Formats: sequence, structure tokens, C-alpha cells
Amino acid sequence: MTGDGISRRGLLAAAGAAVAAAGLGACAKRPDPAASAGAPTTPVAASPTLDEAALRKKIARMMIVGFRGAQVGPDDWIMKDISERGLGGVILFDRDQLTGESRNINSPAQVTALIKTLQGAAPHGLIVSIDQEGGKIARLGPQNGFPATKSQAEIGAVNSPPATRAWAGGMAQTLVQIGVNFNFAPVADLAVNPSNPAIALLGRSFSADPNVVVSCATDTIDTYREAKVRTSIKHFPGLGSATGNTDFEAVDVTDTWTRAEIVPFQRLIAAGTADTVMVTHFLNRKLDPDRPVSLSHAVVTDLLRGQLGWDGVVVTDDMQAVAITSRYARDEATTYALEAGVDQLVFCNQAVYDPAIVTETVDHVLGLIRAGKITAAQIDRSAARIDALWPPR
Repeated sequence: MTGDGISRRGLLAAAGAAVAAAGLGACAKRPDPAASAGAPTTPVAASPTLDEAALRKKIARMMIVGFRGAQVGPDDWIMKDISERGLGGVILFDRDQLTGESRNINSPAQVTALIKTLQGAAPHGLIVSIDQEGGKIARLGPQNGFPATKSQAEIGAVNSPPATRAWAGGMAQTLVQIGVNFNFAPVADLAVNPSNPAIALLGRSFSADPNVVVSCATDTIDTYREAKVRTSIKHFPGLGSATGNTDFEAVDVTDTWTRAEIVPFQRLIAAGTADTVMVTHFLNRKLDPDRPVSLSHAVVTDLLRGQLGWDGVVVTDDMQAVAITSRYARDEATTYALEAGVDQLVFCNQAVYDPAIVTETVDHVLGLIRAGKITAAQIDRSAARIDALWPPR
């Protein structure tokens, strides 16, 4: 997929217009079977119809987890979760949010060796992810021996397919060289609020113009695909109008968000451009009166999967973000996210640090299956979607 040329833009514009013309009706609120599912499920005897060992591996496959350490050994918890429990992925950071110290990345040689060690522990391959958007949101940069990168806002201001592809190609080459195979980028939010502390003020959006966002995102994703690096368009259903940052506070966009913010996601999905879609944590009472969108069946299943037709991987933003933890216990939030229809759960271990996150989450989700709150078939579908992008070796 080249991603450039007038015919490509015409196709994207036509697809967006067609979807927009069809309209996005109000999402009906589904009955909530988990109204009392906040407490951890008490373990019970395994059903003879469940292959518990296989389910545990599939549940672990659905998790992406952060950890501390520039080097790891076989006795470290993250290595055991990978080798023994089948953890699906890790996410790397340059700095630790709680300590302020260096976390996983000190130099190109060091992080390459770290990733090789992690991959070596994985029986069937490992998703190694990072936030390398460019500009201020770049875990790899001059501070740890990597090239400086322009921000999405700088790229969008130029809005040149060759320039976009050269910029994305440079970052893709860097990721491939160290062993990263999943980049949580590009941002597909519209920069409609220039004072947004999470998006516009950090230069994370290509533009307030959906045509520019779609064009730049398309060229970016196509370039990463050529390098065999998967991407995630974020933050569905559009974080651009927010006045807060969900990492550090509960954010309500009910009075600022408009359906125009969905348009880039619509058009990228309709064109077959997206690899995965990241759903964010803000509250939007226009879409769900009760729950953040990442935990909302009305948003994930009815809107994203139903109205927009997305049948690929849906990944959460950090499940330990304050926007979630300020309202929900860990297991409660996990329950709601799975009932909403997400496939991948991200636990960055930045706002809190929980070395037991994999074992305890797998136990909890298995309890949900035993209790009939979610089905083994749902876990099978999510695992299959993930394996379609990162096939087991």
C-alpha cells in the first residue's frame, strides 16, 4: 500500500463521506450483566468442559504489561510471566513514572539486548510495544542515544506524503533495529482544542483538519506496515476536545466532544488502513451515561464494531490510568472492559507497580468464564485477532 497519490485521497474522502452520510445514530445502552461484578471472583472447581490450561495462556496472550529493568534474568517476574504463563506482550518506557529513574531504555545496544532476552523467553513469540509517536512523545530519543524526531503536529503542518513517509520510515527503521514490533501510534485525534494538555499542547495531533489527519495517518501506517511493525490508531472515539489528561485525572468530554472527532477513525477503518484501534478512558455521557468509553459496550461493541464495522483488535489505553483507578478497582475495570468487547488489556505499571498483575488478572478472567459473565468463545476470538497480527512462531 503506497498511501500517496490523488486517487488514494479521493478514495479516503469518498469512504468518509459515505459513512458520514449514513449517520451515526445514538448508541443504545445494553443491559448491564456485571452491575455487581466489582469484587474478585472466588475460585471454584474447574468445569470439565473448559481447557483451563489453554484458556490461561489465551488470557495472558491478551495482556501487554510494563516492567522495571534495563536488564532482566530468568528469575524476574516478567520473564516467568512470559515463559511460563504465556504473557502476550510488554511495553517499554524510558522513564519510570513513580521513581523518576531510567526504566527500560538507556542505549541502543542495551535495549536491543533487553528485547532479545525477552523474546528468547517467549515460547511462541512476544509483542514488544512502545509509544514512539515522535516529538515529545518518544521513548527513544537523544536522551538515550537515538535520533531526535519531529512531532505529528510538525508533520501535519507540512502535509506532504513524501515527508510523512520519510519521517515514519526513520522511526520504523529504529524500531526494527532494536526489535520492537508494535508502536502505539499514530494519534488520529483532531486538534480541535488548542489548549488540550494531552494532545494539542504536546504536538501529538497531525491537525484539526480530518483530511490532513487521515492523509498523514495513512502514509504513516503504510510505512510501518512495509517494515512489519504494527500500529494502533488512538484515542478512539477522539480525545482532541478534552481539557484534561486521562493518565492523571478523570476526564469528562460530554460538553466538548462532537461526532466530527470520529471521522478520522471512520475513514481509516473504512479504507482498511488500521491494524488495531486503541480506545481511551474519558467519560462521554453522549455515548454512555455511566461508564468511560473503554469500559462501555455501547462504545466498543455497538459503535466501534457495529456502526463502524471494525472486527480487528481493540486495545485499551493504560488500565492503571487515574481515569480508571479513581472509579474502579482493578478486577472490576477488567470485567467491564472485557464485557465491552476489548481484546487487549494494557497495564503499563507506571501509575502503580504490580508484579502480580498477570497471574491475578488471568485468575480473575478465568473466574469470569466459570461464572458465565464472559465466554471462552470470546477469549478465543480475541486471541485469534491478536494472532492474526502477531502469529505465533
